[in-house]
This record gives sequence, structure tokens and C-alpha cells, in this order.
Amino acid sequence: MADQYPPPTEDYPTTERSRVRRSPKRGTHGRADVHAILDASPLCHVGYVINGAPYVTPTLHWREGEYVYWHGSSASRFLRAAEDMPVCLTCSIMDGYVLARSAFNHSVNYRSAMVFGTARLVDDPDEKNHALRQLIEDLFPGRWDNLRPMTAQEVKATSVLRMKIDEATAKVRNAPPGDIDEADYPVWAGVLPIRSHLASAETAPGMPDNIELPQALADLIASGRIR
Repeated sequence: MADQYPPPTEDYPTTERSRVRRSPKRGTHGRADVHAILDASPLCHVGYVINGAPYVTPTLHWREGEYVYWHGSSASRFLRAAEDMPVCLTCSIMDGYVLARSAFNHSVNYRSAMVFGTARLVDDPDEKNHALRQLIEDLFPGRWDNLRPMTAQEVKATSVLRMKIDEATAKVRNAPPGDIDEADYPVWAGVLPIRSHLASAETAPGMPDNIELPQALADLIASGRIR
């Protein structure tokens, strides 16, 4: 498992790479703000440069302290090429459409995080097993111990990468339209909220009648959260 040292400061360093230039009041380098967005988003996008060409791949991720993990097939050329490579990992959550009185002032409410670091392949067997367990437990608490154990071949076919967060930026917009000066124009303006949540479970084909949806999953669905 990656070393979990306490962070030296409350903020990540501000650099030319991570500095927020557009609407800087919406940006922060606060660790708690960055971590909150990483932990709330079920999906990330990882950007690399391979043989001089840019690639961005979507994947599930999870965070432990100052490390972000993601996984994929051991046969993936992206994961093989990413070892020891500087990468940029991003998460974005849309919270609403912002409708203004003019097309120019339309916007979205959102939360986003961008983190930078170097990808490392997790090859220690114990750390890899711990990481794969965390992938499941992070999304579905209590599920790992009830699953069929992974086979040696399945573990071999799965690659896990981790990245220590060296630099990071979070950016958030959570506001109504910014055109109060045009409030007398006769058109509706406001926010159309976007809510992501789990829906009713759909049982897999062939499921025996005596196996019911676990209470932990029912509680997860009822909670309204997706992570």
C-alpha cells in the first residue's frame, strides 16, 4: 500500500501549469476541495502523450490519501506506455445548466479537478490485491468479501496504476445567471439542476430466486449518491 504521509500544507503548490487563469475566483488549490471532487466523481479521464501524440482515456478511479489509482487491462498499450510517464488526470461533474437572458451568458454549474503526477505501475502482489479490493469497496462498501475470489489469471490480466498528486487545481461554479442587470428583459432565466443517482437494480439473468438484493446495495440506491 502506498505510504500515507500527512500532507505538508493545506494547499497544493501553485505553478504555471496548475495556475487558474480563466475566472480565477472559481479556482482553488486546496487539498480538501480537490479531494472532495475526486471522491465524488465516479469517472476520470487520464491524459498522456505517447510517441508524440496525445491520448485521453476514461476509467474508474479511486483515491487513498495523496494517491489516485486507476486500472485496466494488462494488454492495454495505454497502460503499458503510461508507466513512469507524467500524466494529467481530470474529473468533472455537471450540476446544472445556467440559462441567461442572452445566449452569450449561458453557462453551466460544475465541479472539476485537474491533478498532475507521474504514473507508476503497482506490481507488488499485496499492494495490487489491496488496490483491487479498494476499487470495489470504494464504490460498493462491504461487497468484496462476498464475491468469488479473483483467479491468478484475472489478477495477471489486470493492471493497476497509481499517481502521487504533485500539483492540483479545483474549479467550481455554483451560481445563478450573472446577468442581473438584464432582469427586465422578458425571457425566463435561471438554473436547470442536473442530478445523477442510481436507479432501481436490474437483476442479472439466471439469478436464483433465493438471492435477494443485499441491504447494503439497497441502502446505496436509496442514498441518492453515485459514489
